This record gives sequence, C-alpha cells and structure tokens, in this order.
Amino acid sequence: MSFYWIKTNQLIKHLFSNYYWDIPNKENKIYLTFDDGPTPEITEWVLSELKKRNAKASFFCIGNNIEKHPEIFKKIIDEGHNIGNHTYDHLNGWKTATATYLNNSLLCAKQIQQSSTKNNIQSSIFRPPYGKITKSQSVQLRQLGYKIIMWDVLSADFDQSISPEKCLQNVIKNVKSGSIIVFHDSVKASQNLKFALPKTLDYLKENNFIFDVIY
Repeated sequence: MSFYWIKTNQLIKHLFSNYYWDIPNKENKIYLTFDDGPTPEITEWVLSELKKRNAKASFFCIGNNIEKHPEIFKKIIDEGHNIGNHTYDHLNGWKTATATYLNNSLLCAKQIQQSSTKNNIQSSIFRPPYGKITKSQSVQLRQLGYKIIMWDVLSADFDQSISPEKCLQNVIKNVKSGSIIVFHDSVKASQNLKFALPKTLDYLKENNFIFDVIY
C-alpha cells in the first residue's frame, strides 16, 4: 500500500506553508473536496447526496474527464459547487518535467473555461494529483494566480485495502473547524465513498459544521 497520511500534522503544514492545508475560521466551517471527476454515475450520486443536505463542495476535476463528460461537469457548476484544476491527465508531479506539468495544467484550465462558457469559470484553485508537486511546479502555478490546495483530512476512500467503516472513521475522528477533507468521485473509490459520504455528511450536520467552498 502506498504511504499517505490521514491527518496532516503541523510540521508538514509549517514546512510547506505556501500550500493550503486547512482554512482556519471562527464559524465552524469545513471544506469538502472531491478529486478525479467528473465520473458517470459516481459524480451524479455525490451531487445527489450533497443536494439532499444542502451541502456545497469543491470539485478538483481532471481535464480529460471534463472533455469526456461535459454535461456532468456543467451539473456540478449549476448546483453551486466550485471547480478546481487537477491537471488534464492526472499527472504525478514528482515524475513529470516542470514544463510538461505546467502545460498539462494549463490544458485543464482551458478545458474548464471552454466547458463552462455560460458561467465563465476562471478556476483559481489547484490540487496536485497524489499530492505530489515539485517546488518549481508550485512556484510557476502560484505565479499564474493559483492557490495550491492540499488537505487536513484524507478519507483514503481510494484505498481498496481498507474497510468502508475505516474510511468513515478517518474523517469523523479527525475533522475540526477549518478542515479540508478529501474524497474522490471515482470508480476506484466508489465502494468506500458510498458508505462513508452520507454518514460523514450527516455527522457534520449533526455537529453543527458549516459546509463551504474553496475560492
């Protein structure tokens, strides 16, 4: 199993302070995020669960998936959620030359704009796939006006070796005001997601957390 951390510690946040790991606030706001869509059926199910609870989220979309599924992408926007850049081809920054990574990210930005002309979306948030990005890639993206959005709480829904209950506990045991929470609207994550997301949403509402989007 690949290494990842569920709860981002303060040392990591300090060492990489140019990235957004959480968004501290006094209103008990949390920030749900979904990576890797839009995906047929999965993203639409996520949108339905969010709508039932009047919850908003930020979707970090892969450009290639936007191009293949423009109607689902438009539905995300129409239902009041925000859009983030997740590169066009889900690139691992640690294994990709800076120029290639930047061009791929700009291709995603172009796809976002072309597929949302009615809403004129100019996304200013970026999440590196796998959370892997080099310093030079980060510098250039931030010079273009992007905020690099990481996370405070990782559900690990993509990890098929963990149980759906463990996925749920990863979130509800670690969430606090200001947390940026990561789920994935992907086929790979769907089994854990379909168990954990509704229960997470209900837990957050019952504990008076407020859902907000990242700009």
